[in-house]
Amino acid sequence: MFGAGVVGSLYAGRLAAAGQDVALLARGARLAQLRREGLTLVDEASGEETSPRLRIVEEYLPDDIYDVVIVATRADQIAEVLPVLAANRRVSCVIFLQNCASGPANLIAALGRERVVLGFPGAGGAREDARVQYRLIPQQKTTLGEVSGCVTPRLHRIASVLQAAGFPVAFSRRMDAWLKTHAVLVTAIAGAIYLAEGTCANVASGADGVPRLVRAVRQGFHALRTAGVFIEPRKLAILFLWLPFSVPVTYWRRYFAQQEAELIFAQHVRSAGGEMRELVLQVQPQLRGTGCSMPDLNDLWCAVEKAPSINKSTWLKA
Repeated sequence: MFGAGVVGSLYAGRLAAAGQDVALLARGARLAQLRREGLTLVDEASGEETSPRLRIVEEYLPDDIYDVVIVATRADQIAEVLPVLAANRRVSCVIFLQNCASGPANLIAALGRERVVLGFPGAGGAREDARVQYRLIPQQKTTLGEVSGCVTPRLHRIASVLQAAGFPVAFSRRMDAWLKTHAVLVTAIAGAIYLAEGTCANVASGADGVPRLVRAVRQGFHALRTAGVFIEPRKLAILFLWLPFSVPVTYWRRYFAQQEAELIFAQHVRSAGGEMRELVLQVQPQLRGTGCSMPDLNDLWCAVEKAPSINKSTWLKA
């Protein structure tokens, strides 16, 4: 597991608890912390705590041999990570379980087409010291896809391992489109949260917070379709483009009023300003080239570009 943030720690911990031999790569203060305290996972839905035993490593070397490497770093860290991954030619499968709206070309150039699997996690959470509080997302399974769009035997093998660790899995034949769709959605959500002083509750309670978010996502999805990108998964196209405007507004207003939204969305975007800005930089040129009008989405992207990466207490004092 390449990356010891929330997603890397969670997937590594649950895979280890399910009996897999897992090595979790960590560096700096995080490495020392995990070696000193171990990893504790807290399921926010049930309150269950587990302390899985797994190997903590500080290097990924050219001669290391693993069945699979899962990359769980942020979008703004991938340029630093790729040369390290490319130096190892002995691992045949590298799963990128992360945000990416620029397409897989740079991953393929570094590793080779046959080694790359695209994906996205089906969970979110927050980290406090060695404890990771998380929640599986019922509406979004861990999603995997081959660059070719085929559902291959190795995807089924990977899925069976993840499912045994308690992660529901879905396959996408258009994973690049899935990631572009998600980039539009998550950057719009991030902008709405930044404008609402850093909390989902404020987005839900504001007069125009959720309506502006829905208008922005609709504008982005229309631009994606104009650019020839499918809206994936299909349920997002139905929710934002096919149903009456009041339906997604009601859905997101209710969702953002829940504590689950604070854990999954707000805590992440407050600390991941760099990643949100990187996603905007990746997807923005693709949509602006369509000539589509996106006033609300552009306003939310401006909020992303101006937002600092600071904690909740600082946001609420601002």
